[in-house]
Amino acid sequence: MKLKQRPEDFCVEELTEAKAASAGEYSFYRLDKTGWTTPDALAAIRRRWQLDFRRLSYGGLKDRHAVTAQYLTIFRGPRRDFKQERFTLTYLGQRETAYSAQDITANRFRIAIRALNDQALSQAIHALNEVAETGLANYFDDQRFGSVGAPPEFVAKAMVKGHFERALWLALAAPYEFDRAEAKREKALLRSHWGNWPACKAALAKGHARSLMDYLVTHPTDFKGAVARLRPDLQGLYLAAYQSYLWNRMLAEWLRRHFSPEQLITIQLKLGEYPIPVKIHPARLTDWTALSLPLPSARLKPPTNAPWLTIVADVLHGEGLTLTELKIKGLQKPFFSRGERAGCVQPRNLHHSVELDELNPGRRKLILQFDLPRGSYATMLVKRITTSSQSVR
Repeated sequence: MKLKQRPEDFCVEELTEAKAASAGEYSFYRLDKTGWTTPDALAAIRRRWQLDFRRLSYGGLKDRHAVTAQYLTIFRGPRRDFKQERFTLTYLGQRETAYSAQDITANRFRIAIRALNDQALSQAIHALNEVAETGLANYFDDQRFGSVGAPPEFVAKAMVKGHFERALWLALAAPYEFDRAEAKREKALLRSHWGNWPACKAALAKGHARSLMDYLVTHPTDFKGAVARLRPDLQGLYLAAYQSYLWNRMLAEWLRRHFSPEQLITIQLKLGEYPIPVKIHPARLTDWTALSLPLPSARLKPPTNAPWLTIVADVLHGEGLTLTELKIKGLQKPFFSRGERAGCVQPRNLHHSVELDELNPGRRKLILQFDLPRGSYATMLVKRITTSSQSVR
């Protein structure tokens, strides 16, 4: 039986120090939405105002299942509001620079976990106390892997391996469970006519996929060239998904090598089961809370004594790759990001309260409020505290 809930049970607000001004070439907006991903809303804005996607800049991708608030800029954008059924774009003023992830200080969450019985509620509160002591494993959660279907196959991995036709097929034609009706029709047409590029072009409406088919009509075997012409924002999503998957596996391997089985429990994510720590000896707590692991990339030049070097090598070996091979051969762009990510995060300003669940008689709801650094996932906290219970959000 599906549990009753409300859209406002999961709310996230982007916290930023970015300010609007009266001058500057970048129009600054607040985007409030529910039921749409950030790319969904941005695509609607581009269509309405006939904008090239390169004029838009934003900080992060927000979940379709949450009520969210975030910010964006449009280069020389309209100085007015825009409303649709599922989102509101509010004009705030002008900026001298484009808005980006670097402007985000944190994300603030409010989450209601419903239909809890006494045992599930007690377990969740106990788990919250454990998180306060040990922190939260900072895995990339399922939202990061929206471009990955079932069975999981990564567009970026095909690109790295030089399988450009497969990468293009995965990007344009592979079915995905959350595809909207229009995308389902387009992908079905592409699967039906794949390889017959004139037929693909004729069957598609004007848009990005049709422009790629137009290229293949005159360059029928240049799949690398077609992949290079994928929209940069999509290329970025594909590379980020694969890099995040590899990083998750690195964190999981670090935990298995540093903690005994009785100190770990297993959490289920979209792409498999992952360990998370629940009991840590005080002598090992500093190593865990200070852990930072690099984002794997051929651009990474690790010192030979890096403590995580064997973990990176072992994870990539399982993919049939080495670190120096983690790039798109023959293309200057796109490329994998370079940087580090904390293995452990501590939710800040964490508060909880318990109320009767008005939607599920006889049950209670646990209301959480907390802040997380940009790039960390509130759903990981939800999964962490409900792993041993029967309840779901």
